[in-house]
Amino acid sequence: MRIQNKKIIASILFVLISFVCVAQSSGPPPPSPPPPPGLPLDGGILALLGLGLFYGIKKLLKAR
Repeated sequence: MRIQNKKIIASILFVLISFVCVAQSSGPPPPSPPPPPGLPLDGGILALLGLGLFYGIKKLLKAR
């Protein structure tokens, strides 16, 4: 074989080995973090609803 052919074959082997090394995985990905806590739906919503109802009734009575 000529030296030119040996260099081409060596380059092709180097590229193929690089693809094999990149294609190997290192295992499954790490687990995702837990989701952020949601806001609690408690008495604050009921108080806001009550205040809105009170305000609406007051506006209706004042308009008459």
